[in-house]
Amino acid sequence: MTIKELNPKAVWQNFHLLTQVPRPSGHLEKIQQFLLDWARERGIEAWKDDAENIVMRKPATPGMENRKTATMQAHMDMVPQKTDESRHNFETDPIETYIDGDWVKARGTTLGSDDGMGVAAIMGVFESKDLKHGPLEALITADEETCMYGVNHLSADTLQGELLLNIDHETLGEFVIGSAGGVNINATLGYKEVKPEADDAAVRITLKNLRGGHSGLEINAGRANANKLMARLVRQAIIDDDACLASWQGGNMRNAIPRTAEVVLTIPRENLDDLRELVDYCRDTFAEEYRGVETEISLSIEEIPLPEGEMPREIQDNVVNAIVACHDGVLRNIPGIPSVVETSSNLGIVRIGNGEVSILILARSSSETMMEYIQEMQEACFSLVGMKVTYDGHYGAWQPNFDSQLAARMVEVHNRLFPDEPARVEVVHAGLECSIIGGVYPRMDLVSFGPTLRSPHTPDERCYIPSVEKFWVFLTKLLEEIPEKE
Repeated sequence: MTIKELNPKAVWQNFHLLTQVPRPSGHLEKIQQFLLDWARERGIEAWKDDAENIVMRKPATPGMENRKTATMQAHMDMVPQKTDESRHNFETDPIETYIDGDWVKARGTTLGSDDGMGVAAIMGVFESKDLKHGPLEALITADEETCMYGVNHLSADTLQGELLLNIDHETLGEFVIGSAGGVNINATLGYKEVKPEADDAAVRITLKNLRGGHSGLEINAGRANANKLMARLVRQAIIDDDACLASWQGGNMRNAIPRTAEVVLTIPRENLDDLRELVDYCRDTFAEEYRGVETEISLSIEEIPLPEGEMPREIQDNVVNAIVACHDGVLRNIPGIPSVVETSSNLGIVRIGNGEVSILILARSSSETMMEYIQEMQEACFSLVGMKVTYDGHYGAWQPNFDSQLAARMVEVHNRLFPDEPARVEVVHAGLECSIIGGVYPRMDLVSFGPTLRSPHTPDERCYIPSVEKFWVFLTKLLEEIPEKE
């Protein structure tokens, strides 16, 4: 069986279509054209706005024109993560899906159910001829996973909806009314490379097979960060074995906990055996420290030809120390809701080599003052070693609306349909586009929801098949029961 044969076909067949179109963040031309062509073939009004979003409109079912206009919203891009063995090219290759019991997964890559399931649900609703609903519009946004470009540039006259149905949450029966804000922290430094000693040895040390994860939803799961583990090893190699750092490549997305890191070191040849022992020691230490969380940590060392250049010692020591010292993970939970993370940071990407250092961090917080504090903390850390620190991509927190009439209606509909699975209203640490959309359209009532997904932003991403059918039943009933205009 393939996913096209799963029920509800209105969702799964459209999700299959999405898996065939490359759509990694930053490379959305193909998916944008696909969505426009798909809409045109079905006679659906659709266009691309100035912010690279796809907007669609569908008139009400006859007799339901007096209902509030509902805006269904999801994002078109996906996080491009793959296993070390995968040769997948996210810019050209389709996602290869398969069914594993009650789950849909992808072979060696992220599945793209975040947020392909949201887009597929929108497509299913908009092409349907028999669903009952009031006036509908769709907002399918661009580059949510990297910088929220689409909603950050959303015009105040694009949407007509009074209600926003954000289909970008990962647990069926949870209705989200608030989320964290975020900011990208960039620390950079230029340096002039020096030549390694001619009689030194060079090694490549590779750390891989960590679980990784979503840097918002899973930042509190205790998973290892490949850049932080590698920093501990490199610092010790410098201290004990007179190593020099030539290059560092760790992580590839700010919003994904890094799964891999690779460094090239040079070292006096007589210290090579000691360095191998350090690698063995770190492998065993990391496995013990993360017992029960990380089960397949791989840490290897191989001798390679000498690189042409490396970092000067006085610079490398400072930079490595800063990476060791910088904050990563949960800073604190919400004081009034101790089960929910308030403030965190993810040391997502480290790039060192060819005379340049680039360190990229995504910080999140539901408190603006704590957001300022974690920015100051990271800036202080990297400024101490002479690095330039800049910020971009800031978006504010989505402050919870505990009086949301839409959330109340959704809870009532869900509990009527599934009385044995009571709904929950939640606040989450992930960043959602609702915070920005609500700023542009302050009168909108916004709620985020969706079917059950697990481990987004990793090659272990999967979608729980039974939840999709229940989600579809709920969504179509909700649209039928959208309240009348006041």
